[in-house]
Amino acid sequence: MASSSIASSIEVNGKPTVWIKLAHGFGAAAFGVKNNGFDYFLLLFYGTVIGLEPGLVGLAILIALVFDALSDPLVGYWSDNLRSRWGRRHPFMYAAAVPVALSYFLLWNPPDWGQTGLFLYLTGLAVLIRTFITFYETPSSALIPELTSDYDERTSLQSYRLFFGWSGGNLMSILMFGVLLTGPLGMRDPDAYATYGIIGSVVIFVAIMISALGTHSRIPYLHKPPVPSQRYSVRRIFREMIETLSERSFLALFAATILFAIATGLAAALSFLMLNYFWGFSEFQIFIWTCTVFFSALLGFLIAPWTAKRMGKKPATILLGLLAFTIQPAPVLLRLVGAMPENGDPLLFPLVLSINVIDLALIIAVQAVAFSMIADLVEANQVKTGRRSEGVYYAAMTFTRKTTQGLGVLAAGVILSAIQFPEGADPGTVDAETLWWLGALYAPSLLVLWLGALFFVARYKIDKAGHEENLRKLSAQVPAE
Repeated sequence: MASSSIASSIEVNGKPTVWIKLAHGFGAAAFGVKNNGFDYFLLLFYGTVIGLEPGLVGLAILIALVFDALSDPLVGYWSDNLRSRWGRRHPFMYAAAVPVALSYFLLWNPPDWGQTGLFLYLTGLAVLIRTFITFYETPSSALIPELTSDYDERTSLQSYRLFFGWSGGNLMSILMFGVLLTGPLGMRDPDAYATYGIIGSVVIFVAIMISALGTHSRIPYLHKPPVPSQRYSVRRIFREMIETLSERSFLALFAATILFAIATGLAAALSFLMLNYFWGFSEFQIFIWTCTVFFSALLGFLIAPWTAKRMGKKPATILLGLLAFTIQPAPVLLRLVGAMPENGDPLLFPLVLSINVIDLALIIAVQAVAFSMIADLVEANQVKTGRRSEGVYYAAMTFTRKTTQGLGVLAAGVILSAIQFPEGADPGTVDAETLWWLGALYAPSLLVLWLGALFFVARYKIDKAGHEENLRKLSAQVPAE
């Protein structure tokens, strides 16, 4: 049984079809829509529209993060070891579709309660949504190393996934700014967020089902876990998870992605406040800004596999990261020293927009290459332990990505509270000193987080030669027939 298990794990070494890449990648739109809401609109909605204190919004998400720390690896381990006629991953994917969609709808339709009630409501739903999305995102992401063992094709699969993830979330932003928030209340219209919740829930459900159905035909060719030689116990489960996650290259990548996620969450949570208040852009300009994310996603989709194939994954991540993470805070830092055009200057918007399109493309490419490095840990761990633990690895990465809404939103809430940013204030009425401090806390924080992430990426050890050597070792373990 063990030898057939090893054989099945190394047979999928060709190129997945474009349809498989599209179907598998499209499923990431569900995570993208959920992230879009949590990253860009949750703090704005609950903090300025509903009236919940911004620090409490961040605290609610942080509490959910604690639950994630326990549930994510357990779901990953469960999906690694499940034996069913639909394989290890697909039962979770199908089961998640309705609960994720329903809980996401409820998030944007809160009851008319006071501060304590709203805080508890938000906290409960945040826990539910993040748990349910784990039941989909972790098994779905864990399919990447199973769909192909090819070093470069894994980057391609991850690029499709990030393209649809960013595009799905961005489509919701365009809907918000182009249609739903165009009424007299603008970004403070509660009905717009309720409609957003309905549409987002439908998109999440459809994306999950397309991904699950589109990859269903690959189930017979995916890895099948061996019959366990001993009964499962809490002690055994945690012993095996700790053994899997103690790989040094994984720890380096885990630390890096935590910092990546916090920086992304901080930037996303403050994005529209920076655009609307710090830069003084109109809602139409913000709409144009949002539309250009599609160009960044497409550029990142093309850049990631190209650079990874020519340079290797770690060098590509470091080079692209150094470019991206020094560009992103530069306009804000220049504004602080008076080296940028003033608000209202016709040169300001095209200048900042052009910088953002290029920088965001580089950030998306960095994410694609860095996340694809996780897939190559699977065979390295299998050589050491004899187990395929894709679910545990990708659960850890799902957890780090969800810190985007945890520590990132918390940091954003702390910044807003520290500078006493006025709730519900109209753009143009916030005093210059408050805006200066917003930029002064925002840009250096991003720079430190991004560069810290690259420091850890540099400690990742598996390259293409190492990955192919691991495949060779696994192949050698299969007895000749």
